[in-house]
Amino acid sequence: MSSFSWTSSLHVTRGAVTVAGLALSLAAANGAEPLPAPEGPVILLVSGDVGVTNTPEGAAFDRQMLTELGMSEIHTSTPWTDGVQVFEGVLARTLFERVGGEGALVKAAALNDYTVEIPMDDFLNYDVLLAIQVNGEEMRVSDKGPIWIIYPRDDFSELQNRELNDRWVWQLKSLEVQ
Repeated sequence: MSSFSWTSSLHVTRGAVTVAGLALSLAAANGAEPLPAPEGPVILLVSGDVGVTNTPEGAAFDRQMLTELGMSEIHTSTPWTDGVQVFEGVLARTLFERVGGEGALVKAAALNDYTVEIPMDDFLNYDVLLAIQVNGEEMRVSDKGPIWIIYPRDDFSELQNRELNDRWVWQLKSLEVQ
């Protein structure tokens, strides 16, 4: 029994090393800095047309990795909260630049499997935030966290269109670049 477990562990370890080596090779081939492996719980997976990954499924991020991309702040109202809120997180375009995400659409999925397609232009033309904090507090799943897509709607009248409300995905778990 002990020998079998050792062999299985060794096989998995070799596979993980091979996958990690492949991810590093692809990142080096693209000229991008390799993405480290997450050390904490993964809260976001970016997949699809991305050039830098750290898992076979795509680019996995824990909270620390997201904050290390650089935090930004948006002061805005939302259709679901009272008054202006202060959201903090990483700009979506910064995330896509980091993983080499290129495409016309991004399929955003929430923890409850709600999905919506968002034009990549939204992330390139506006400071759309992947918020992980609101009013200085970490967003929990019960508070629309761990990640909520936030548009700077108070700064642009075109973003106050109700038809765009479905793009404000809360409890975001993944982004697939298409």
